Amino acid sequence: MTTPAAASTSSSASPNDSAVVSPSKSTSSLSAPKASTPTGMTSPDPASSFAHALKKFKLVFLGDQNAGKTSLITQFMYGSFDATYQATIGIDFLSKTMYLEDRTVRLQLWDTAGQERFRSLIPSYIRDSSVAVVVYDITNRSSFASTNKWIDDVRAERGSDVIIVLVGNKTDLNDKRQVTTEEAEKRAKDLGVMFIETSAKAGHNVKTLFRKIAQALPGMDRDSEQAAGTNQMIDVTSKPSDAAPESSGCSC
Repeated sequence: MTTPAAASTSSSASPNDSAVVSPSKSTSSLSAPKASTPTGMTSPDPASSFAHALKKFKLVFLGDQNAGKTSLITQFMYGSFDATYQATIGIDFLSKTMYLEDRTVRLQLWDTAGQERFRSLIPSYIRDSSVAVVVYDITNRSSFASTNKWIDDVRAERGSDVIIVLVGNKTDLNDKRQVTTEEAEKRAKDLGVMFIETSAKAGHNVKTLFRKIAQALPGMDRDSEQAAGTNQMIDVTSKPSDAAPESSGCSC
């Protein structure tokens, strides 16, 4: 199980930006006496221990305009959904710390614009990513057709050294579905990527998505290499009405 820490946000960031914790400065010239340390033992440095434990991973969100990339990130970060659509301009950056069983990781979330005029910016953000989340709208077949191109772009920049997740969003609009779960599962299997269906609006499978990504990151658990290299079907048969138990039962 995971629990969130406070999020830090910024927008229109460059691909080389990263979250930095600035050390606090002393307000006095007097220093407190140091506690004695038994001979042969060294005192641990809490700051250095935390820095050593904290691993940062870059997640880039890709997909056509209006697929729901920003809404997925907003639901994960704040547990909310904004029904007023506003297209992402350029690139937005947010980050969130997750506490896993034996370590802490910081997920750096890069939200890319889906419009064609911003496509030239995207390769530089893919280049050093650990995870590519390719999102399509289950009610828009064209957005699903585009996922092949997005995944090709990821592999052109990163080869096989990246985790790719295919995400079918907007399951709350199941009555307007144009892409079946079975068809998307087959594509994920053929391409060797992970797959899940979500609803950013209802919160369905959103926490599960990020939890599974965190668990598949390099070094996150004993099976991470196998998880990253295989297609995983994550609760895709659950109904959107099951979103409430997920929200209350998971603290990631």
